[in-house]
Amino acid sequence: MTAIKHALQRDIFTPSDERLLSIVNVCKAGKKKKNCFLCATVTTERPVHVQVVKVKKSDKGDFKRQTAWELSNLAIVDAKDANKENPEFDLHFEKAYKWVASSTAEKNSFISCIWKLNQRYLRKKIDFVNVSSQLLEESVPSGENQSVAGGDEDALDDYQELSTREEQDIEIMMEGCEYAISNAEAFAEKLSRELQVLDGANIQSIMASEKQVNTLMQLLDEALREVDTIEGKLSSYEEMLQSVKEQMDQISQSNHLIQLSNTNNVQLLEEIEFLVNYMDLSKGHIKALQEGDLSASKGIEACTNAAEALLQCLSVALRPGHDRLHAVKQQQHLFSELRDQFARRLTNHLNNVFVHQGHDQSSTLAQHSAELTLPKHSPLHRDLLRYAKLMEWLKITQDEKHGGLTANYVDYISRLYEREIKDFFEVAKIKMASTTKEGKKFATLPRKESAVKQETESLHGSAGKLTGSTSSLNKLTVQGSGSRRSQSSSLLDMGNMSASDLDVADRTKFDKIFEQVLSELEPLCLAEQDFIIKFFKLHQQPALAGSAGDAVEMDGSAHSRFSSAGGDRQQPAASEKDSVRFMMNRIFLCIEVELNNLIALGDKIDSFNSLYMLVKMSHHVWTAENVDPASYLSTTLGNVLVTVKRNFDKCISNQIRQMEEVKISKKSKVGILPFVTGFEEFAELAETIFRNAERRGDLDKAYTKLIRAVYMNVEKVANESQKTPRDVVMMENFHRIFSTLSRLKISCLEAERKEAKHKYTDHLQSYVIYSLGQPLEKLNHFFEGIEARVAQGIREEEVSYQLAFNKQELRKVIKEYPGKEVKKGLDNLYKKVDKHLCEEENLLQVVWHSMQDEFIRQYKHFVGLIGRCYPGAGITMDFTIQDILEYFSSIAQSH
Repeated sequence: MTAIKHALQRDIFTPSDERLLSIVNVCKAGKKKKNCFLCATVTTERPVHVQVVKVKKSDKGDFKRQTAWELSNLAIVDAKDANKENPEFDLHFEKAYKWVASSTAEKNSFISCIWKLNQRYLRKKIDFVNVSSQLLEESVPSGENQSVAGGDEDALDDYQELSTREEQDIEIMMEGCEYAISNAEAFAEKLSRELQVLDGANIQSIMASEKQVNTLMQLLDEALREVDTIEGKLSSYEEMLQSVKEQMDQISQSNHLIQLSNTNNVQLLEEIEFLVNYMDLSKGHIKALQEGDLSASKGIEACTNAAEALLQCLSVALRPGHDRLHAVKQQQHLFSELRDQFARRLTNHLNNVFVHQGHDQSSTLAQHSAELTLPKHSPLHRDLLRYAKLMEWLKITQDEKHGGLTANYVDYISRLYEREIKDFFEVAKIKMASTTKEGKKFATLPRKESAVKQETESLHGSAGKLTGSTSSLNKLTVQGSGSRRSQSSSLLDMGNMSASDLDVADRTKFDKIFEQVLSELEPLCLAEQDFIIKFFKLHQQPALAGSAGDAVEMDGSAHSRFSSAGGDRQQPAASEKDSVRFMMNRIFLCIEVELNNLIALGDKIDSFNSLYMLVKMSHHVWTAENVDPASYLSTTLGNVLVTVKRNFDKCISNQIRQMEEVKISKKSKVGILPFVTGFEEFAELAETIFRNAERRGDLDKAYTKLIRAVYMNVEKVANESQKTPRDVVMMENFHRIFSTLSRLKISCLEAERKEAKHKYTDHLQSYVIYSLGQPLEKLNHFFEGIEARVAQGIREEEVSYQLAFNKQELRKVIKEYPGKEVKKGLDNLYKKVDKHLCEEENLLQVVWHSMQDEFIRQYKHFVGLIGRCYPGAGITMDFTIQDILEYFSSIAQSH
C-alpha cells in the first residue's frame, strides 16, 4: 500500500499541488467487484482545500483521477458498527455512497484521517456515526497510516531532499574512509564513535551555559506575568464591548421596528391611493351617466367620457383582500347600478332614434319613386355613428342589451329597406317593359303606384320566378304573332317579343337600366355593411358583463348574439364576417328575390338580354370579390349570377332547339337558312356585348355549341331540300358562315372558319362540275367511256379501234354540239343556276366564273384526249377557247 501511495502522490497529486494523506482500497457495496482508491488530500497552497478523491486503475496499470468531493460537502460518515470489525462504511455527500474496504484497518485509518482533517480545517463538523471513540483522537501511533498532526503530514513537512553541499560532504566523508563501501559495519561504528564524541561535547557546552539558561527562564517568567496583565486588560475590554454590543442590539431592534412600521405605512398609502385613483368616479361623470343629454353632441361626448371612466372602474383588477373591504363593495355596487341604469337609458334612446330617423327617411321615398335611384342612408348613418363608442361600451358591459338593440335595428331597418328596394325595382321593371313598342304604350298610361305594384306582383313566385303566362305580366309584353318576321328570323324570336322591335337602341336601353340597378344596389349594400361594422363594433368580442352587486364578471363568449323580434331567441355567429353576413342577410332579404324577378322579366322580354346581364353581373361580382370575397354583396351577386348563367345557357339551348325545328318550303328555294343569319346577328351582338368582359370563356363555349349545331342543321336541311340542290344549300350557307367568321375574327372559331371555307369551296366545285355535265351530256359520256377503256388497260392509240369509240362515232358526237348549241346550252344553264341561287348571298357571278374555268378545263381535257387517242385523224371541236370565253361573257351581260 505504501508503494501505491507514493505512486499516487507522484503521478496524480504532485502535478496538481496536492498532498495525499490517507488512502483506502474500496469497491462499491452490492455490485460486481471493481476496486478503486479513495484518497484524502489537501492542497499545498493556501487557503487549504480538503478533498476526497476517487482514483481508478486502468487495465494498463495507470492511475486515473475519476471523481472528487469537497470535504465541506460531507455530511455523515457511517462506519456501520462501532464494536465489531466491518469493512463497510458510507459517505453522505449530496447523496449516500456505500463502500466496502479491502480491510478494516484501512477503513479505520481513513475514517480517522477524515476526522482529523475535519477538526483542523473545517468549521462545519461532520457527523461520525457508528465510529469507535478510539479512532476519534488527536493522534495515533506512528506507523504506516499516521494521523495528520503527528503522522504523514509532519513526516511530509520534515522530509527534505539533500542539498548539493550535503551530498558533497557525505561524499568527502566516505572518501576519507576507504572501507566505507566495502565494510559498511565498520564505517557505521566509526560514525557512531564520532557521534558519541560530538554528543559529549554538546552536553558539556550545555552545562557551561547554565547561567544563561537561568537568565532565559527569568525572562520567560516576566513575559508570562506581562501576558497575564494583558489578558486582564483584554477581559475588561471584552466586558465593555459586550455592554456596547447589547446596547447596539437594542438600537438595531428599535430601528427594525421603525423601518417595518414605515414600510407598512407606505404599503397602506399605496393601497389607499390605488383604490382612490381606480375606484373613484367623479361627480360630473356620475351626473352625465344619470342625466346626460343623449340627443346633443356635447351630451353624447360627456356620456361617452363618463362611460369610459365607468368601464375603467369596472375593469380594474383588484388585489387580494380588496373585495372584503366595505368601501370597495359599496363602490362596486354603485358602479353596477350606474352601469345598468345608463345601459337602459342608452338602449331606450337609441331605439327611439331608430324609429325617429326611420320616419324622416320614409318621408323622402316619394321623390325617388319615379326615378331609378335608391334613397341614401348616409344622414342616418352619420347621426348614429355619434353613438359608436357608446355601442362599444354597451357591447363590453351589457352584451345582452347590445344584442337586443342590434336585433331591433335589423328588424326596423329591414322593413325600411324592403319598401325602398321594392319600389325601386317596380320602377326598373316599368322602364324595362317600356323598351318595346307595346311596353312603351303601357308605360305612358296614367298609373298609380298601387296599380304598378298590382300588375308587377305577378312576377313574384315562391322562389322569385315568373308565375306563368296568364298573369298580368302579359300586358308588359307583345303577344301579336303577326308582327313577327318570316321564318328567317326565328333565332331572335325569344319569348313572346317581336324580333323586329328588338333593335340596338332598345337593347342598349335595357343594358343601361340593368347597369343602373346594380350600380345603385352596390354602394347601398357597401355603405350599410361599413356602417354595421363601425356602429355595432363587430370586430370586438364581449369582454365584461355584470349584474347588481357584482364588480367585474368576465364573459368568455366569442359569439355575437342577435335576438328575434321578441328578443327571446339568439343566433350565435362564429366570427365577425359571419355576424356581418347574418345581419346583412336579414336587412337585405328581398334583394336576391327582386333581382331574380328582374332577371326573369328581362329574359321574358328578350332572351338576348341574358348576354347583357351576364356581362354586367359578372363585372359586379368580380368587383365585389376584389373588395371582400366573403361579403354579403359578393355572395348575393354570386348567387344571382348563377341564375343569369342558367338563363344564358337556356338561351343558347333554345337557339339550338329552334335550329333543329326549322322547316323548309318544298315549293320555294332554300337560300340562306334563318338560323345562319340568326347566328350572324347573335355573334355580332355578342361580340359587342362581351368586348373586354370577364366571362369571355362562357361566350366561347356557347359559340362552339352554336356553330356545331349550325353546321349539323345546314347539312340536315341540304339533305332534305327538294327544290334547291344540296350543293347550292351547302355552298351558300357555308359561304355566309365563312364571311361572318372572317369579318368578326372570333379567335375560338378559327378552326370552324377554315372548315366553313373548305365546305364552301368543295360544294362550289361539286355544283359546277355537276351542272356543266348537262349541256354537253353526250359528249361528256363519250369521253368518260374513253377514260374508262384506258383505265381498263387499253392503250390510248388503240381506243380508236373500239367499235363504240371509233373516229366515225367521235365525229357524230362532235357534230351534235356545234357552237350555237353549246351557247344555247350554256344560256339554259345560266338560267337554271340563277333559279337555284338566292339573291341575298349574290354568288351568281362567282359560280358562273367558276363554271367558265371548269368548262375551259374540260375542253382542254377533251382536246388532249382526241390528240392522244386519234392521232393524225384531223378531228377538232366545232368551237374554240375564245368562243367559250365569248359565250360566257355574252350570256352574263345579257342577263
